[in-house]
Amino acid sequence: MKKEIQGNASSGAIYGLGLIGAAVFFISQATGFWMGVLGFLKALVWPAFFVYEAFKTMAM
Repeated sequence: MKKEIQGNASSGAIYGLGLIGAAVFFISQATGFWMGVLGFLKALVWPAFFVYEAFKTMAM
């Protein structure tokens, strides 16, 4: 049987640290409970915001 070695485990750790950092940032900016919930939801999709801003900057 052939063994396959996965080499992409570090990307999960980077995403996890980014998730925690984004959650802390967005929740600390919240002015109320529901804004905090929205901040947590934003933290789940932070790479999309990052890529969008990067593309917007490169287009100039």
